[in-house]
Amino acid sequence: MHEPLRVSEEVIQKETASFLDDISYQGNINLTLQSYMKAPAGKEKQNALLSANFEAKYIKENFTGFAKARVQQDYYDLQKTAKHTNRSFIRLDELYGSYDFENDSILLGKNILFWGALEVRNIVNVFNPDELRSDPFYTDKLGVINAAYTHYTESGEFSAIIKLYEQNRKMPAYPYVYYYFPATLNVAPNVTLPLVYKEKLRTKASPYRPSIYLKYSDSTDTQYALDYAFVFENGYDSQRYYTQTLQADNTVTTEENAYLVNKFMTYDTLVIGATLYKLEATFADILDDTLVSDYIHVGIGAEHTLSQVYKEADLGLLVEYYRYITLQSGKKDDLALFELFQNDLFLGLRYSFNQGNDASIVGGGIFDLDYNEQVYYMEYQTRVMDTFKLNFDYRYISPSKNYNTAFKLMGAHERISLKLGYYF
Repeated sequence: MHEPLRVSEEVIQKETASFLDDISYQGNINLTLQSYMKAPAGKEKQNALLSANFEAKYIKENFTGFAKARVQQDYYDLQKTAKHTNRSFIRLDELYGSYDFENDSILLGKNILFWGALEVRNIVNVFNPDELRSDPFYTDKLGVINAAYTHYTESGEFSAIIKLYEQNRKMPAYPYVYYYFPATLNVAPNVTLPLVYKEKLRTKASPYRPSIYLKYSDSTDTQYALDYAFVFENGYDSQRYYTQTLQADNTVTTEENAYLVNKFMTYDTLVIGATLYKLEATFADILDDTLVSDYIHVGIGAEHTLSQVYKEADLGLLVEYYRYITLQSGKKDDLALFELFQNDLFLGLRYSFNQGNDASIVGGGIFDLDYNEQVYYMEYQTRVMDTFKLNFDYRYISPSKNYNTAFKLMGAHERISLKLGYYF
């Protein structure tokens, strides 16, 4: 009798080593401390948050696998008291596989895409929904399940993307400063009921109704460098609205509503000399909702760089203007939709030290030309010994006195924030 064939331990070890050699990983651990000098009554005056991000990439010939996860722990959630914020979670942001051909690629899974050109607000960065439990002044997007095909040209690319599911969004608890709604609602004179956020998303069609995106981007090889991109969407809009419903248990529930659109978007940059010009624009044709108007949202901007203003440092002068226009009267306007950038001017500065540690200061003011609101901020960030990052920011919000804007509902606001990060 012949003995059964066995794979030698040496072969197994070589295959295991080869697999591990094809994997790379990186991540960071961050501690964020915030103090609110001005905040709504009943909300937290300080906050401490520990977060970590981990990602791993596997590349073998033409195949790439990628995974990214985030862990977040809020200090008040550890206490398990009435001050809990519901901001602690483990979240899988991305998990996808892609395969590259000679001039094409396909992708299937969960991932995050970035679209946009402006500094303060990227109005076309709509593929991924925002994470409502995060700091609203910093972009934090939720991964979405999709399938994508991309064809590459000599200087650009064309993509067809199908988003397969429209997901619910969780909300922090009321004690958190950036919880968006009051704890109670006046439903009649001298009658106040608890207001509860309901996490189930209300959609006009099934949440599994796919959203389709067609995107074309390209660059010119001319004296003036122009990068441009056009995106068409048929599916659920990134803009949402909220409705309140009185329940049998004498509570009022707030629900998020999603509706279908045909949406046309573009984002572009043009470099002329030392000046970078920026454009983001959207036109939305509402398909199935009688409460929401067709709308246009446009942002234009410029950044002019003064080189070596002090030793190696560069100074950037920034200006941006945003305009949101509803095209049908009698429907929800910018106030009802909590749109902050409806007629706003941003003036700012970017100071880059250029000393090899990525140190920079960005700051300025955002001025609402309709409702007389102002937002002032300053951010400083630097890198220490290649493995540590420090980020400090200050923000002050002076809300409208006469209009029920999102900032007025939040109230006068002033905060400082310090973020310490370890990167590996």
